[in-house]
Amino acid sequence: MVKDHHYRSLHETIGPFIIRMYKPYQSFIYFKLKPENIDVTIELIKKVTHQFAPDFPFRFAFLDDTYNRLYEVENRMEKIYQAFAFLAIVISCLGLLGLASYTIEQRTKEIGIRKVLGASIAGIIQLLTNEFIRWIIVANIIALPIAYFAMKAWLQNFAYRIDINFWIFLLAGSLALVIALLTVSLQAFRAATAKPVESLRYE
Repeated sequence: MVKDHHYRSLHETIGPFIIRMYKPYQSFIYFKLKPENIDVTIELIKKVTHQFAPDFPFRFAFLDDTYNRLYEVENRMEKIYQAFAFLAIVISCLGLLGLASYTIEQRTKEIGIRKVLGASIAGIIQLLTNEFIRWIIVANIIALPIAYFAMKAWLQNFAYRIDINFWIFLLAGSLALVIALLTVSLQAFRAATAKPVESLRYE
């Protein structure tokens, strides 16, 4: 008797399983190998196999590779999602950078006047980023519930599933906010540190 274990994909529940020794149909031997000198160990097993069963071809496979093949679809989906997520972040940052540049250019005179009147660099950066922070928070409020229900629907494909913790979405939203703030703050810092004379030259 052994404890229940997954011998099929996690998409299926654990079913009945019998382990028996029946020599006429015995064609597989399982070895637990140490990670050191794997190639040497395999060659030794091959040599012993040919010695005792020369008429049978020696074929081997690692059990972890066999289990990984059960999740080829999930592995492909992971790579696709990672690629699209990276592209989405890059495109979003470029768009946000362009929007920040345009907004700051439209407020060049205001920035110059505020600096002449004694506004600090930190105050100007905060003024310019506050508007973007509001939109980022609104975007997170819309996106996070959609992501939650999408993940919950995907997990329904598995017989055994984890609980989705809310802190993961808070972390993702916070990370998106930080990336957006870094993108906007770069342009805001350049505008805030510019000389007021150059800012007012447009008028």
